[in-house]
Amino acid sequence: MLKRLSITLAILAVISGCSSNSEEPEEQQDETSSNHQESPADNQEVKEEITAPKEMLQKKDQGEKVTSLQNALRKIGYNLSEEGVYEEATTWAVTDLQLQFEELQASGVYNKATQKVLSVLLDGSEANFQPGKALPEKAETTTTTNGTPVLSNPYDQLALVNKEFALPADYLPEDLVTPNVRFPFTEELPKKQMRQIAAEKLEELFAAADEAGLDLYAQSGFRSYDRQDAIFTSNVAEHGEEAANNFSARPGESEHQSGLAMDVTSPDVNFQLIIDFGETDEGKWLKKNAAEFGFIIRFPEGKEEITQYQFEPWHIRYVGEKAAKEIMAQGITLEEYYEE
Repeated sequence: MLKRLSITLAILAVISGCSSNSEEPEEQQDETSSNHQESPADNQEVKEEITAPKEMLQKKDQGEKVTSLQNALRKIGYNLSEEGVYEEATTWAVTDLQLQFEELQASGVYNKATQKVLSVLLDGSEANFQPGKALPEKAETTTTTNGTPVLSNPYDQLALVNKEFALPADYLPEDLVTPNVRFPFTEELPKKQMRQIAAEKLEELFAAADEAGLDLYAQSGFRSYDRQDAIFTSNVAEHGEEAANNFSARPGESEHQSGLAMDVTSPDVNFQLIIDFGETDEGKWLKKNAAEFGFIIRFPEGKEEITQYQFEPWHIRYVGEKAAKEIMAQGITLEEYYEE
């Protein structure tokens, strides 16, 4: 177990002597001594302690707490600015730190578990940690075969995956689990899986839907790069590439590969993934309540020109409660959230 070292502050005070005039009246000497005791120490020096902030922080946050986090990350070796803006570089540093400790989920979000580990690192009691060891800071820029830039931090919980930003072909989330929710099939297929952080919240969402008397089912979650390639190729063969690109993602450009997305459905639409799901009780409830569990309707109606995909009331994406509530309350897309 890692031992934490306490940090103490050294306060040095230099107090000037009394007046050297020995012939000065005793009353005046007493007054001088009294006045001096009431004043601050002349040469007092206090070193500011750098600590890990206790508040949860994530990409796009701003302010003094973000500056405190950046100061702490700088102290343990990360080369970051201290501008108080939680941008890509800070997200990278937090993700790299998380990847080096098994007890942490790599998300790029600074949370309570990450704060505890950062505090230990600030104490200097963990020798095996090395900044940039798990996730290189300046990865070589690459593109897909279609020319789409590939994300350098695929672990980012708020990663924007679309036709302009793709996931690496070899990206396979290491924390995939099967959420304990209903599926309309019994086979143990990869599409039942999600990243742990999203799976846990999906279970909470389904539990709330059950309490509301709804019959929600999960249909399709994680999808590998190769599986997405096969699906897109099949859709192109059947519908043509232009039509297929409106409802099917090219490999690398699918959120399903991130492990943070799940398609959901209900018996009222015969477990299909169709627009009519949005008119069911389950679909209406999902739109209203998804954000409470950190999910958004990723491809909302009326935003097709922005998302470049058709309206999909069944496709939910985990982004965390803070971002989800802002996005759903404003009726915007993930793309628009980044532009704010």
